[in-house]
Amino acid sequence: MARGDLTDEQWAVLELLLPKGKKRGRPPIWTRRQLIDGIRFRVRTGIPWRDMPAEYGPWGRAYDLFRRWQRNGTWQRIFTELQARADAKNLIAWDLNVDSTVCRAHQHAAGARKRGTCRRSRPAVSQSSPTTTASGARAAA
Repeated sequence: MARGDLTDEQWAVLELLLPKGKKRGRPPIWTRRQLIDGIRFRVRTGIPWRDMPAEYGPWGRAYDLFRRWQRNGTWQRIFTELQARADAKNLIAWDLNVDSTVCRAHQHAAGARKRGTCRRSRPAVSQSSPTTTASGARAAA
């Protein structure tokens, strides 16, 4: 058993919540416990599915189980049931904190142009003023 795997006590609680279903045919090589520990390992560490350690079974089987239960709502049902049990034992503190602070800036505070006015940051160079060339000599206007 690896460091983050389910303990026997945790597995006993979780096993009762898992969907019942016995497929006919060949018995499974990988137990649900191994696959669920693999799913938990992958979610906990954030590794790609293909990098899941072999001790948890083939990554494809774990991925298929994860996605199937995600689609049919099994994970949500398990979470809701475990949360309800913890709440019944007063293990959850339901403290809420609502922050109603709102900071709004007027559109002009963001540098938007005011309607009807177009101010330039520098005055425009008039055509009547003499200009100089790159060499510093005055050009004829």
